[in-house]
Amino acid sequence: MSQPTARRGGTVWALVITSVAGFMAALDNLVVTTALPSIRKDLGGALGDLEWTVSAYTLTFAVLLMFGAALGDRFGRRRLFLVGITIFTGASAAAAMATGIESLIAARAVQGVGAAIMMPLTLTLLTAAVPAAKRGMAYGIWGAVNGLAVASGPLIGGSLTEHVSWHWIFWLNVPLGLALLPLARLRLSESYGTGAPLDFPGTLLASGGLFGIVYGLVRGPADGWASPLVLTGLFAGSALLVGFVLYSVNAKNPMLPMRLFRSRAFAGINAASLLMFLGMFGSIFLLSQYMQGVLGYSPTEAGLRMLPWTGMPMLVAPIAGILSDRVGGRPVVATGLFLQAAGLGYMSYVVTTDVSYGAQLPGLILSGIGMALFFAPAANLVMSSVRPAEQGIASGANNALREVGGALGVAVMASIFSAQGGYQTGQTFVDGLKPALVTGAAVVALAGIATLLIPTRRRAAELAAASESAESTEPAESVESADATGSGPVLESAGH
Repeated sequence: MSQPTARRGGTVWALVITSVAGFMAALDNLVVTTALPSIRKDLGGALGDLEWTVSAYTLTFAVLLMFGAALGDRFGRRRLFLVGITIFTGASAAAAMATGIESLIAARAVQGVGAAIMMPLTLTLLTAAVPAAKRGMAYGIWGAVNGLAVASGPLIGGSLTEHVSWHWIFWLNVPLGLALLPLARLRLSESYGTGAPLDFPGTLLASGGLFGIVYGLVRGPADGWASPLVLTGLFAGSALLVGFVLYSVNAKNPMLPMRLFRSRAFAGINAASLLMFLGMFGSIFLLSQYMQGVLGYSPTEAGLRMLPWTGMPMLVAPIAGILSDRVGGRPVVATGLFLQAAGLGYMSYVVTTDVSYGAQLPGLILSGIGMALFFAPAANLVMSSVRPAEQGIASGANNALREVGGALGVAVMASIFSAQGGYQTGQTFVDGLKPALVTGAAVVALAGIATLLIPTRRRAAELAAASESAESTEPAESVESADATGSGPVLESAGH
């Protein structure tokens, strides 16, 4: 990686700018969830339309995230960071002014494009501005701000929706974005990456494949699973994803090097991340509507009642880090995933049309503790699963798969919900919610099983030692089996 051309701003400015930008992008993952009933009331639309208000953002964010980082590496990180902020801010204003559900979905998709350019560059710019000795502290603050965004998303969305208007969950980004633009231009130094060629074919294959599958899952309940458009989306999407894998195996500079998945550790933690986000996002999407539409909570009350789940990482994450240092990340992450699966399973058992909040609380707390035990140790497992030269690519791949999991989770669980129930009455909503939550619990439990496939700390050390003693030979099973030369764009980004 190249050195920055000129350091015109200090560490504090870089930390403030990148943290606020990361907060904006992370907040928009969940801020819309508690506003969905109000959006549906004002703009109309069926369940599939509500799905797309969430998935349009997460899907474009996911499939373009690594490509956005590659653009920054090639054309200048600060320059592309400014472009990302501009797109994100403009799209936020467009979403706030949307007069129909279609225009809102379109604006959300463009928001995702801006976030995909902006978000991965926050850490590369921060790294360029912070001395090596202080980076750990800087990353910790950056991560805490992003965690705050995830925790407060449903509450902020609910409060603005109830006391002002749902439009303000998007207007909130506009003054922040307008303030960041001149600050980033004046206070951040420009830097460049390796200059590797951009992977246009890989981006098109991945984007088309994911869009086809999500489109089929969203439209299936409404149009029928035998509908020509639904079948075309599912089969064409699957074919494009297979094509993406085959292309990436042979490409010189792929967006996602398939050779990384030869590592059991890398494959295991990424499978776990995708499945965990699939179960978590799909559950939050439905539960936030259940709390308002069935139990009668206001948007603010619903956001507050979700805090034992979404806010728990702020309290438990430091403990998870200490445990991870002592016993390794594998058992901590696996325990967290099984706890979250238990929480979702419990919720599926207790949800009724008139259940008390006290009865729901154990499930929310279990899910929250489970999510808290997942995040920080999972990031360490991702970083330790590849050689240092490829940690940026590994982190970017993990981020992208998490976002893909979120988009698929909303589509899959909403499809199950609509097949078994609907919005007609409180009871029909519960009838659809129960099997969806059971599915979410099963998927997160599968994520826990995937984590158990990761080599133990002792086995990882043995494999790493074997790799070092045979530098010219690639181990058949190694937590550092990836080539150290690192093809493809370098992305230094942590999960959010």
